[in-house]
Amino acid sequence: MDALDLAPLLVDRPHVVAHSYGALGALIATAAAPGSVRSLTLIEPPLHYLVPDDPEVARLERIGDAVLTHGMDMDPAELREFLHLAGAPVGDGPLPENVVAGVRRAQGGRPTSEAHPQLDAIRDAGVPVLVASGDHAAALERICDALADVLGGERSVHPGAGHFVAAAPGFSEQLEAFLRKSVT
Repeated sequence: MDALDLAPLLVDRPHVVAHSYGALGALIATAAAPGSVRSLTLIEPPLHYLVPDDPEVARLERIGDAVLTHGMDMDPAELREFLHLAGAPVGDGPLPENVVAGVRRAQGGRPTSEAHPQLDAIRDAGVPVLVASGDHAAALERICDALADVLGGERSVHPGAGHFVAAAPGFSEQLEAFLRKSVT
């Protein structure tokens, strides 16, 4: 659904910057019409299948899909683990109402394990790609490394803001430099 929503926005050949789950829709839309994007920046996308046989990546996929499938009814410890990785403000007490609302909003979303964008179409079209991460979860780093390799893209790591990589020191400057190179 996200890819269908994005498709009409690609008419003017924009630079696309997508984060986490949103990167899946951006990848699917871009693969369908790779000539319609000027560049693609992907921040910690959940493309677990790129790192097969990795137990940490498999666990991340399992708990992420459980959030989408079961929401607040999933194992509370695993929910907190996922929320922490996702950068939600969770402590030891009750979950904040805005976090609970976010989990409820996400429930029913398509599991990330079902997303297998046609990455070869993006690579073969020569779309400039930047893959960024926050150096806060080893599994996400390995996913981002694999994605950059598959797409022939640039790779950048920006610690300091967890999953909210765009808020990390140096990210804005890296993104601006990448976009300037991709103006064609």
